[in-house]
Amino acid sequence: MMKPTFYSTLLGLFFTSILFAQEMGPDLVLTPRDSIVKSAWVFGIGLNAVDDSGDDFDELLSFNNQWNIVPFPSRLNFGRIFANGFTVEAIATYNKYKEGKEIDQVFLTEDINYYGLDSRVTYSLNKLWGGSKWFDPYLGGGVGYTDANNVGRGTWNGVFGFRFWFSDRFGVDINSMGKWAMNRDKATNHLQHGVSGLYRFGINKGLTRKGEEKLAMIREFEAEQKRVNDSIAAVKQAEEEARLLAEELAKKEAERLAAQEAARKEAERKAAIEKEIRDYGNIYFAFNSSYLNNDSKVILDKVAGFMERNPSVKLRITSHTDARGAESYNQWLSDRRVTRTVDYLIDKGVSEGRLESQGLGESHLANECDDHTSCPEEKHKENRRSEFLVIEL
Repeated sequence: MMKPTFYSTLLGLFFTSILFAQEMGPDLVLTPRDSIVKSAWVFGIGLNAVDDSGDDFDELLSFNNQWNIVPFPSRLNFGRIFANGFTVEAIATYNKYKEGKEIDQVFLTEDINYYGLDSRVTYSLNKLWGGSKWFDPYLGGGVGYTDANNVGRGTWNGVFGFRFWFSDRFGVDINSMGKWAMNRDKATNHLQHGVSGLYRFGINKGLTRKGEEKLAMIREFEAEQKRVNDSIAAVKQAEEEARLLAEELAKKEAERLAAQEAARKEAERKAAIEKEIRDYGNIYFAFNSSYLNNDSKVILDKVAGFMERNPSVKLRITSHTDARGAESYNQWLSDRRVTRTVDYLIDKGVSEGRLESQGLGESHLANECDDHTSCPEEKHKENRRSEFLVIEL
């Protein structure tokens, strides 16, 4: 009954595993597309453009009249990208207000240098919706110091921008930053735009949101696969335990039957040995005599031959008298009879250590002929005997 249950259970687990694997689909593999840079150091170099026209957001794209830019790298930034979505950076910029540009609603009559040193903290909007690993919009703010139009001022900064990552290490940052002067009496607000090539190093990578979902599915699949494998192993173990139990029971039954058969044969052997001794019969003595007659010697010769054929057998020999005569005399006479019986067997080669002997006098009569009962000679003769009992086989 075990085998059909075992194989049907295995078949059910197999189809469960197949169906689960089909449900997962062939895309259940983590690829480089599922990973993203979680934290890194970042360095950038690029250009900056300053709009300090003083007309707020009027003519934001008036490149010729209001934007100031130099034709060489003028922006350096260095910072740390954190796994929680925040980036902390320090930015140094240089620019030049050109003669003829509108600055604070006044057209310059000479070139004026621009210096900026800013810090900013930005937050990646991808953290909100788990967006693309290559397109990274952000918002942020910070503080800085700017020397512009020959006026130094501390600034409150607000920034919005985009980072485009071409690989784990290289990308571009495009941003616009509003700078609000901390002291409006000395300086005005202005806009600063920047574009930088970026390089990331000291990278620590993790999974995208989609990658984390895929990993969860993979772990679910692996857990299910482990459950199936464990179930199969449990079924196999149960089958093996049942097989071993059956073998153990069969072995014990075989041992029991073998022991039973051995006991039967041993009992038969013992019975045969005891019967052989009984069949030899007792030896008998004449009245008031301990001497062995010819009939007794014939029987003792058979007993000696029996002992030679069965070297493990030990005998107990007891000798007796009839009830006539004094009890003490009868005890003495039975002792002489048993001694002569044992000595004869020893003379025939039987080891003394295999013989136990005892004279019992008139204490174990074979019939009713005691001191109070009158019996014929034939009856009294039955009591004048030596008996043989197997005590060890």
